Amino acid sequence: MDNKISVTRSSMPSLDEYVEEIRTLWDSHWLTNMGTKHKQLQTELEEYLGISHVALYTNGHLALENAIAALNLPQGGEVITTPFTFASTTHAIVRNGLVPVFCDINEKDYTIDPMKIESLISDRTVAIVPVHVYGNMCDVEKIDKIAKKYGLKVIYDAAHAFGVKYKGISAACFGDASMFSFHATKVFNTIEGGAICFKNDNWVQLLDDQKNFGIHGPESVCYVGGNAKMNEFQAAMGVCNLRHLECEIAKRKKIVARYRERLSSVEGIHLNAIQENVESNYAYFPVVFDGYKYTRNEVYEMLLEEGIMARKYFYPLTNSFECYRNYPTAGAEKTPIAQHFALRILTLPLYADLDLENVDRICDLILGN
Repeated sequence: MDNKISVTRSSMPSLDEYVEEIRTLWDSHWLTNMGTKHKQLQTELEEYLGISHVALYTNGHLALENAIAALNLPQGGEVITTPFTFASTTHAIVRNGLVPVFCDINEKDYTIDPMKIESLISDRTVAIVPVHVYGNMCDVEKIDKIAKKYGLKVIYDAAHAFGVKYKGISAACFGDASMFSFHATKVFNTIEGGAICFKNDNWVQLLDDQKNFGIHGPESVCYVGGNAKMNEFQAAMGVCNLRHLECEIAKRKKIVARYRERLSSVEGIHLNAIQENVESNYAYFPVVFDGYKYTRNEVYEMLLEEGIMARKYFYPLTNSFECYRNYPTAGAEKTPIAQHFALRILTLPLYADLDLENVDRICDLILGN
């Protein structure tokens, strides 16, 4: 369909720019194993994010798994996290031999509610894995205080928060580490990819070992590692896209402004609150349909009939996944606020090249104009 609108669309440089960026790969034939493009992107990201160390990965999930593994937490330890997230967050915890403990979210920004974290802490609790949602930042100050009080580690799933700042500080700089996803659907992409951002100098070699088989030299393997390296074509895409990031965010901001102009002050439609002291990346535009003339599912189907792809994001909650039903804190009924929003939120199409005429078309359909 010529008028089909996806929920998102990958930002890409011009073909000529990308071809020029990868041209040297045909000369060197160095396509992976942390070559020149990998090192260039790593350096540029450290500068952009204001963080001392960035480790690049082939995808965000393996980055998160490796970040949690780097903490060397005791097997069977409990990790407090949110069910209002993508499957990857919970899977990364469990695949490290740890037990997720699901904490409810707050109503304002859909991130983990720090007021409910302490009641879930036990003598088995070893870490907290909060999630920045839709570009909304968690309450990093309260989470930091709780972590220090109980001696807990904190790894942020910042998949939605690349380019976001709190009080002028990048989302990369909080907790023991932060993970970014550079998947094609994200504000900043490397086709597929991810990163761990951290300050601990001792992690540099450890993370390299984890993602490159523990190889220290041609005849030296010092660690039982896996393979999670970002290749040179991914890194080259990142180098290109980073040049255009601020422009891409500015375009997204205009689209969000039009959505807000059209959909605010409509009874039964509730928009994402604007956070104080946060510079947004305008990653997603979630809309809550609660008491509106159409339910969330009706709006979803109505848009779909017109070739417009919205997303029930996040639905279902990870604590209702079949694979987690036997965990003590599983069950959507135990996180009622998260379940309330999971049943009512729809993320509307949002990407840099979405023109305002189509934003109006989407809004007209929702409003019944």
